[in-house]
Amino acid sequence: MKLETALRKYKAQLTVNEGKAARTIQGYSHDLSEYVQWMQKQGITDSEDITAVLIERFLHEQEMVKKASSCSRMAASIRSFHQFLSFLYDENDPSQNIQVHASKNHLPVYATQEEVNRIMETFDDHVPLQLLEHAVLEMIYSCGLRVSEAVNLTLYRVDLDTGILRVLGKGNKERIVPIAHGSIPILRNYLATVRPLFVKDRADWFFLMPNGKKIHTEYVEALMRRKCEELDIHKHLTPHKLRHSYATHLLANGADLRAIQEMLGHSDISTTQIYTHVADQQMLKEYEQFHPGEGEKPLDLNLGDDKKKK
Repeated sequence: MKLETALRKYKAQLTVNEGKAARTIQGYSHDLSEYVQWMQKQGITDSEDITAVLIERFLHEQEMVKKASSCSRMAASIRSFHQFLSFLYDENDPSQNIQVHASKNHLPVYATQEEVNRIMETFDDHVPLQLLEHAVLEMIYSCGLRVSEAVNLTLYRVDLDTGILRVLGKGNKERIVPIAHGSIPILRNYLATVRPLFVKDRADWFFLMPNGKKIHTEYVEALMRRKCEELDIHKHLTPHKLRHSYATHLLANGADLRAIQEMLGHSDISTTQIYTHVADQQMLKEYEQFHPGEGEKPLDLNLGDDKKKK
């Protein structure tokens, strides 16, 4: 099959049949466009003429100029592309034995509980726009939402009476997430006092801007940057880092990893397990901070004094 035709059919498969998220499709399309262009430069115009040796040469060149994570994703894109052609069009799969090298696991950046509290306390809930902004960040953090999931919430998916959220996540998969009790009064306040001021044309979006349009991801990302600058927080905190914070704080407080997986909408438990490493790292930092260590003055636990008091 001609490479351009194969790529077009594969994109249609991702969009129509698999219902992949727009960013996933964009990432795969970008990777495979580079791949197809490289093959064409080698004189390959038909997908059945691609060999494992050619794929390995292409990936080796990518490793010279790209991060490990980008190369890993590109290799995964290539394997998915050829598996699609093999399954539907009975072509040989030259990527079958290509190794997809996992990139180094970088622990996710997250906000501490104190940093989250500082951010939330900066809002003046008597100002309509500030209450909207407060409510959006509360929803993301208290429910562990992706920013795209938060901005695309509709009224009928939010039940503040039962404290339940029906989230439409990646691949149009729905999951049920509890809303933290402490966030419900803020969301009720927004819904009762601010949203009626902003609503126009019977819009169903839960979060509305003053012009009646739904809030967009870029606005929320800019909001987080502004808050970090205001509070002199030097971490690169984004709305997605609030999602990381949600998972990390749940795990640190004893939540079950499987429950966290369900609430985050991860299809694979291995994706969620990264947060156990974050918790372990935090525990090690606390150990190093509070353990007396070699050569240091031992901690005075006052055990003798306590016994005397008894």
